[in-house]
Amino acid sequence: MSQPTAATLNRITSAIIAGAIDIHRSFGSGLLEGAYAACLAHGLARAGFQVERQKPLPLTYDGLAIACAYRADIVVDGQVLVEVKAVETLSPVHHRQVRTYLQLGDYRVGLLLNFGAPTMKEGIDRIVNGFPDA
Repeated sequence: MSQPTAATLNRITSAIIAGAIDIHRSFGSGLLEGAYAACLAHGLARAGFQVERQKPLPLTYDGLAIACAYRADIVVDGQVLVEVKAVETLSPVHHRQVRTYLQLGDYRVGLLLNFGAPTMKEGIDRIVNGFPDA
């Protein structure tokens, strides 16, 4: 697959964020992560995006190949990784998790969405991994 452009990645992340904000406005911060992920995936698919839930991420080490070492919550259009949380406060391990997933899956950008935040705007972290120049 060819490398996505910054404009493409920004268009996808904007749609994901808009969807997350709509869901948070509808339900607030009381649902489980799986419910938020299902709603977000549904909305993105209805908007015409290709959505993969619980996408396996492989890990290779010293001749050992693990086909599904981790699972990304959502991958949109094969290019943007989304990790969904529903916690009071994100911790550094959540950010490290997304960075690891970006590297393992060779994705350029990921969104860490915490639906447990008081507002969705406070619960959005964008993490990049070799993001393309504009």
